[in-house]
Parts: sequence; C-alpha cells; structure tokens
Amino acid sequence: MLRQRVRSRSFPLARIAADAVVVIFALVLVWGGAMLVLLAVKVSPDAIDGLSGYRTAYDYLASLEPADISASSRLIGAIGGLLACLTFGYLAWRAIPRPYLARTDLHLADDDRGTVDVNARAIERAAEIAACAHPAVAAARARYATDDLTIDVSASRADALAATLQDVHQRARESIARHELPALPVHVTLVRFERKNRRELK
Repeated sequence: MLRQRVRSRSFPLARIAADAVVVIFALVLVWGGAMLVLLAVKVSPDAIDGLSGYRTAYDYLASLEPADISASSRLIGAIGGLLACLTFGYLAWRAIPRPYLARTDLHLADDDRGTVDVNARAIERAAEIAACAHPAVAAARARYATDDLTIDVSASRADALAATLQDVHQRARESIARHELPALPVHVTLVRFERKNRRELK
C-alpha cells in the first residue's frame, strides 16, 4: 500500500485576515524600530514625537479621568470589544489547519499491457449501495482511506440497531468480494437516527 498524502482544509477569509494581522504587526515593529534608530542617532525627541505622536497620545491618555469617559463611550467600547472578540475569535478558529488524508485510487494490477486502478469513489459507492439495501438504513456514506473503509449509517428504525450495523458490515464486505476487490477492514458507525415519531425509541 502506498502512503497517503496529508492535505489541509483552510478557510480563505480567515487566512487573508491572519496574513493582514501579521503584515500590520510587522509594519508596527518596523516603524517602532525606525523611531529607535532615529533616537540612537541623536534625533530630537520633539521631532520623533512629531513623526510618531507617541508622547502626545501618552500624555492625553494619562490625563484622562473617570469622569471624562461618558456612558455612551463605555457602551460603544463594550459593543466594539464584543464584536471584535466574536469576529477575530471566529476567524482564529477557522484559521486552524485541519489536516486530512487524501484519497488515492486502489491499484489492482500492473503488467506490460498497462495498469488496472479502481477509483476511490467507486469503492465507496459499492459499499453505500450495499448498506442502503438494508430496509432499516435511511442513508449511508462511505469513506475509503487506502487501508480501510468507513461507513457512516443513518438508521430509520430503532429496533435491533446492533443487528442492523452487523448486517451492514456483512453486506459491505460481500459487495467488496463480489466486485473482486481486495479485502478491506470495514468500520460501520451509526451517526444519525431518523425517527418518524417520538414514541419509536420507547
């Protein structure tokens, strides 16, 4: 078996926002470094303050008293902080890389006349059809991962769920053998129960 390639899902808007934050932070560091270099070469502090406005902003903020901040200013600050927290928190969450294994075709034969490969989706479709043939299965979704086959099942009946999953497992293995594919470990997982009424689980 060939090793699978690892890929990563990303959210383009989150990536753009993260890159923008990095660029802004880098520009701030460059600007601050430039001011330090000017101070090191004996440029007048008043000239530096005229360029950066650091001392003017510091003196203004240091002179503020509680009475200078009105209720409307507090409300605007609170709403702005909440919106910034939600926005940047969401973008940070979406920017987290989510690796997954890339699917590859199943290689069956290779000789002087050519190669025989089976597409991963064909294997998954064969398992899904076999699973949906069970009367208690409402839907099925298969995932071929080179070394095994995973089937997510949505059941329509609550009675004998364990027997249903076992039967789906057996049907999938028989479908793989019927299509003359190499035997694969099959994992069946119940992901949803689509009940018709609330009394069905009782």
